[in-house]
Amino acid sequence: MIYEFRTYDLKPRTLPQYETILKDALSGGRLDYSRLFGYWYTEFGPLNQALHVWPYNDLNERAEIRQKVNGVGNWPPATASILAAQAADIYYPAPFNDESIVGDHGPYYELRIYDYSTGEIPAVIDAWSKAIDERRKHSSFIGAWYSEFGGLNEWAHMWAYKSLEERDNVRAEMIAKKIWPAPGGPAPKRQESRLFKPFPFSPLK
Repeated sequence: MIYEFRTYDLKPRTLPQYETILKDALSGGRLDYSRLFGYWYTEFGPLNQALHVWPYNDLNERAEIRQKVNGVGNWPPATASILAAQAADIYYPAPFNDESIVGDHGPYYELRIYDYSTGEIPAVIDAWSKAIDERRKHSSFIGAWYSEFGGLNEWAHMWAYKSLEERDNVRAEMIAKKIWPAPGGPAPKRQESRLFKPFPFSPLK
């Protein structure tokens, strides 16, 4: 399985317009062809940014579905005039992900992206595999993924929280109890964090 992370930078003050266009476009039949994992907009981090994540069995299925949905209902959405930039990254899911996760876990979703040295991703997966069951008891673990196309040697992971206070408290507790970061794993070379909130039409709320 692969996950396509599509990141769109919107022109300032166009987020409400974008939401209206996407709500209409998604209701026109696009979701009959493949599953939408989640759809969010930034609360903290780069402003006016939308992230939508689509799972596919493989790159061939992705190409076939994208061809099939062209012209279905109002797809692709008529957003060209309000987009400032677009990017797409392909990730493989970590073996311990819950691929069926849906529902209300937010409203705050934190996406953290780490860069590692060449060849270190297997060691990251190994360390996380040993620690993730305990860590996910304390806040919603949405998933972790490693890059295939886009930035190389990237490790993306997403967590959901009911409030910013819960996020701060959980993170402090995990560090104090030495539950997290996953013990024994390599240290990343670079880290970034973006905090998102879900659009009303996102399967993950």
